[in-house]
Amino acid sequence: MDFQASITDVQFGPMRLRRDQLQVLLVFAEDDDQSNGFRWACEKAGFRCNIARTPKSALESFLDKHHDIIIIDHRHSRYFDAEALCRSIRTTKPSENTVIVGVVQRHADREESSILPLISAGFSRRYVENSSRMACYNELIQLEFGQVQAQFKLRACNSLFAALEKSQEAIEITSEDHVVQYVNPAFETMMGYQIGELIEKQLTEVPINEKKADFLETINSCIKIGKEWQGMYYAKKKNGDSIQQNVKILPVIGQGGKIRHYVSISRLCNDNNKVEKTCECIQAESQTDIQTCRQKDTRKGSLDVRSTTSRGSDGSSQRRRSSMARVHSMTIEAPITKVINIINAAQESSPMPVAEALDRALEILRTTELYSPQLGTKDEDPHTSDLVGGLMTDGLRRLSGNEYILSAKQTHQVAGSLSSPISLNDIPPRITEAMENEEQWDFDIFELEAATHKRPLVYLGLKIFARFGICEFLNCSESTLRSWLQVIEANYHSSNSYHNSTHSADVLHATAYFLSKEKVKQTLDPIDEVAALIAATVHDVDHPGRTNSFLCNAGSELAILYNDTAVLESHHAALAFQLTTRDGKCNIFKNMERNEYRTLRQVIIDMVLATEMTKHFEHVNKFVNSINKPLAALEENGNNGDGESIKTVLRSPENRILIKRMLIKCADISNPCRPIEQCIEWAGRISEEYFAQTDEERRQGLPVVMPVFDRNTCSIPKSQLSFIDYFIIDMFDAWDAFADLPNLMEHLNNNIKYWKGLDARNLRVLRPPPE
Repeated sequence: MDFQASITDVQFGPMRLRRDQLQVLLVFAEDDDQSNGFRWACEKAGFRCNIARTPKSALESFLDKHHDIIIIDHRHSRYFDAEALCRSIRTTKPSENTVIVGVVQRHADREESSILPLISAGFSRRYVENSSRMACYNELIQLEFGQVQAQFKLRACNSLFAALEKSQEAIEITSEDHVVQYVNPAFETMMGYQIGELIEKQLTEVPINEKKADFLETINSCIKIGKEWQGMYYAKKKNGDSIQQNVKILPVIGQGGKIRHYVSISRLCNDNNKVEKTCECIQAESQTDIQTCRQKDTRKGSLDVRSTTSRGSDGSSQRRRSSMARVHSMTIEAPITKVINIINAAQESSPMPVAEALDRALEILRTTELYSPQLGTKDEDPHTSDLVGGLMTDGLRRLSGNEYILSAKQTHQVAGSLSSPISLNDIPPRITEAMENEEQWDFDIFELEAATHKRPLVYLGLKIFARFGICEFLNCSESTLRSWLQVIEANYHSSNSYHNSTHSADVLHATAYFLSKEKVKQTLDPIDEVAALIAATVHDVDHPGRTNSFLCNAGSELAILYNDTAVLESHHAALAFQLTTRDGKCNIFKNMERNEYRTLRQVIIDMVLATEMTKHFEHVNKFVNSINKPLAALEENGNNGDGESIKTVLRSPENRILIKRMLIKCADISNPCRPIEQCIEWAGRISEEYFAQTDEERRQGLPVVMPVFDRNTCSIPKSQLSFIDYFIIDMFDAWDAFADLPNLMEHLNNNIKYWKGLDARNLRVLRPPPE
């Protein structure tokens, strides 16, 4: 049988290492069965073998050959001192990764002796004499695939440290307790420290951290759960000077599957250098005579960005240089800034027609409404114009002192004022029957509204949350969940025709339905599902039945509090957490681990804020470009079965955020995709709410933000068609392409035909008159 080891390649992380033939040094004063056994084993294993008879010849042979394994005879002290020889070898540099074995006598009649003296002398392992050839061979093979291979990998670390030492980026490695274990010369130079001055110091002892507690907590909450953090970071040098860095912090998993190290990679923020290198890279391909961007372009006479002045000038090239100077003066480089920088640099080496085309692209990129389509002819449609003005702007500002103030009586009800919670097992039969098909899209929320006397949220919430195991995830009791649902529902205004707890329950139902779709399940984690269901439940809590534009025009307390920006959405999110955390009886988060709670809270807030319509087209366009199009490209290229490629698209943190935002947006305005009778009912309710707002605006002398919603003249079919055409069709086409929702799209098409039929007959009402 051939026992020779054949493996010569070793995988070390991402490194592929080629291992040479192992070399073994046998140190025996004279030949005997034991030395002959190891010699035979070396030959059989394919190892090179040298034999030394004295300590001097052994040391000389090792310094010449750098053996991987040294086996020293420790049985007979009359020939030489084995431990002294081992110590001598260990004093040499090459022995750092050498395995040294001491062969000791077998004493059947003595008590087992301690191995510590051998370890102290530098031995790696003890071998109790056994001259069996197979025993010697087995020992060598175990060493090869155990300690020798481990030492071989450690030896390869020298190349990694050489790279770290020469890297121009500042690199710092700390323990899980943030004790500094390594910094490279670039880090020491950047921060002003001497060699070795930072080693074994805790970060709290070193003045290099930004002092904002919330900022540091944000970083820690990210890296402590194994995620990479990247961003701008202000640090203090040893002398107290503050510097801005672009920092990436990576957690490294070690023993026990736990985070054992943090690696920080930093570089000074220097936009000019970045732009200069970009210019050099681009121009090097087209003009080999240009060495840096400081030199003039012989074709256009352009100047370096940093030398551009603000003097006025005619012509596109001067305008480009002026815009470049403004862009490059920014201290924090946003992604759009990077795009503009790249285009600017490309212009310098482009033909004039291309440069002028890029000029026009830059003008578009510098606008603030990058994702909002231009209305064009639609602007002539008053229904569309009013909907856009009412839903996607903050409206006009009042010049009078009249204010619209939410009634304090309508908000902040406490659990103690509610009726006793009911159990999921004690739900009345009529309500149970109304919820039988809640997993289906055609579920009738209005039947449940009637059965629960306009309190559908508690009952539907209990059932859906139980189906998704929310109590188990949050580690809270069912009674706590019941109390929480009652508190949330009590803070929805039943007097609102549309934005009441029935709408919340409807959005919760749609959210649960979307979460059950296969593509969504592949994408989201349990914490995302929990966040989505909670966000759907609270997304309109304490809604006053008026739009953001109305509140801003009226100078309401909420508009003042939130600076006329996402007023209602900010209020819904903030109040939801206030109501939840102020009373332990309804605090569903009270048993969560702190970092997990913070993560859940951030996702809930982001999803609630995503329901604000001013960013509607931004969310939809990002979803189409980041998810729909890449998935379609994979399918067109025949990679629809490539699970890894699809997973890369779906599971990136940025794309998961887009999917969660799209999910709740579609759930929030899914009424046109409901069965026809539900669609009609919802259309009537939202129209009545808008009519009431117009009535109040006229009573108070406020600007009327949606004049077409006059209850005496409004065409509900036209308003529905405008809303569907402008907001719904593209969004649900994108969502259907992702989540596969043929039934919703069929309802949408039927409802469009219904509203067009009424409009063709010049009917302004919800239903045609009876024949």
